[in-house]
Amino acid sequence: MTYLQVEFHCHTIFSKDSLTRPANLVATCRLKGIDRVVVTDHNTIAGARAAQALDLERVIVGEEIMTTRGEILAAFVSEEIPKGLTPQETIRRLKDQGAFISVSHPFDTQRKGGWKEPDLLEILPQVDAIEVYNSRCMLPRFNRQAHQFAEKYNIAGTVGSDAHVTFELGRSLMSLEPFEGPEALRRIIRSGTPKVRWSPPWIHFTSRYASIYKKVTRALRGLDTTS
Repeated sequence: MTYLQVEFHCHTIFSKDSLTRPANLVATCRLKGIDRVVVTDHNTIAGARAAQALDLERVIVGEEIMTTRGEILAAFVSEEIPKGLTPQETIRRLKDQGAFISVSHPFDTQRKGGWKEPDLLEILPQVDAIEVYNSRCMLPRFNRQAHQFAEKYNIAGTVGSDAHVTFELGRSLMSLEPFEGPEALRRIIRSGTPKVRWSPPWIHFTSRYASIYKKVTRALRGLDTTS
């Protein structure tokens, strides 16, 4: 059987902290042999849709959604979910469209999308997995905590590069049996084999640069009175 190399977590220019264009993301995935890529921009599916239009088979529409308690990572999203909802309402809307639901870097206390354990336990029966390895977690203990939590509560795990620039793509992949759609993914997710690599702390400067660049660009456009 030929297994698929799956990237569960990455961003495009449609995220505020990334400058990766959908076309470049798709081209890099082809070059690196990434068979399926879940594009998970912050609180939008516009980048994922743009990428999927370029490679319908390879790209899965996803979204990383900021709730009032932490971030949720979803795949096979057909309708965009706005940020700022409760976790329960976010999950309800995702379930209504049949999406595969995971939880981003749940124990990363250095990112505002991290979770407190009581809040995570509250939603655990409603999610399909949690992210047990995120390449961008600056401290290894954050990923260890997530892995130990998943084992303790018998919840499936996903891994992701959390790529904001193209050279990060594929740093953390999961090798999976071929699947089509969220229900098939739910059936096979526990049999996946993770292949993970840590990204050094300096990688976060790329996101910071993207955020600053976009702010400066918007400010300069606001000062341009010729248009």
